Amino acid sequence: MGAEKHEVDAIIVGGGPAGVSCAVWLARLGLAPVLLEAGAQVGGLCRQNPFYDEWNATLPGMTGAQVADNMAISLERANVPVRLSSPVGRIQHDSDGFTVVYSDGSASLSAPYLVLATGVTARSLPELDPLFPRLASAGQILIGPGEHIVAHDFRYKRVAVLGGGDNAFENALYAAAHGASLVHVYARHVRAQQQFVRQVSPVNIAMGHYKVDAATMTINDRFYDTFLVFYGWEPCVGFAESLDLQRSSLGFIATHALTAETSRAGVYAIGEVAQRQHPCVVTALADGIAAAKAIQVRIENQLDPDVPAEQDLIVDNWRH
Repeated sequence: MGAEKHEVDAIIVGGGPAGVSCAVWLARLGLAPVLLEAGAQVGGLCRQNPFYDEWNATLPGMTGAQVADNMAISLERANVPVRLSSPVGRIQHDSDGFTVVYSDGSASLSAPYLVLATGVTARSLPELDPLFPRLASAGQILIGPGEHIVAHDFRYKRVAVLGGGDNAFENALYAAAHGASLVHVYARHVRAQQQFVRQVSPVNIAMGHYKVDAATMTINDRFYDTFLVFYGWEPCVGFAESLDLQRSSLGFIATHALTAETSRAGVYAIGEVAQRQHPCVVTALADGIAAAKAIQVRIENQLDPDVPAEQDLIVDNWRH
């Protein structure tokens, strides 16, 4: 089947808070965006968060899933075309802009502007990779936060939490509160907020180097029923390798501070895939607005997206 081609002002890849915000703003600015989402619903990591998102000052008393539902409503009210279950396989770049090809090759979309809002995925452990399918299916290892943590039965389990950040300590407290017989946190460095760290007994925190043996489910030769792994995040950008975008030392996409434009003119990166600000829903929404306004300025000033630059002009127009 031949590839179907569509012409729009901007293609936004990723339906989390950043991508949804950008799409809604572009539409309400009078432009023609289209949003591609690999999953069956929009919402990104919010969709996987069953807890109340009390950090979001605009939506008190709502869970992450409810926040995601509101994103879908916002897209509908702004009349943004949304293509769900549409993972991207590759991106082509030519003088006319960018063509995004679906992973199954069945269709493609073309636009002069491209916005990457594909977020992040939880990092695993190299030692666990060969054994991960078996351990995951048996419920012995859980990677990253989300619904799978809530669905897990911690009763009478010996739990090892790997990682020293907020997610590690918050989920250690969750496991302990939901029946785990023992919860130990293993962290090379503790980076979590003290309000979480103080709630975990120091005798249950092991700092420094530790040895993980996934085959025997032991850490430092101590047996556990379940591993919870919180080793941070890595960007979801494999499909965009052909764009040869400048990256940070951790692999996140580098962007212009004010416009969110990447090292390739016409391509923008927002939200956690670019790690531009402290990661949360509110900063992701702001990122989406930044990219939308920058694209509006480019279009209204008839700037060629293939000409690097004119960043000063863009910023001046934006400020005034």
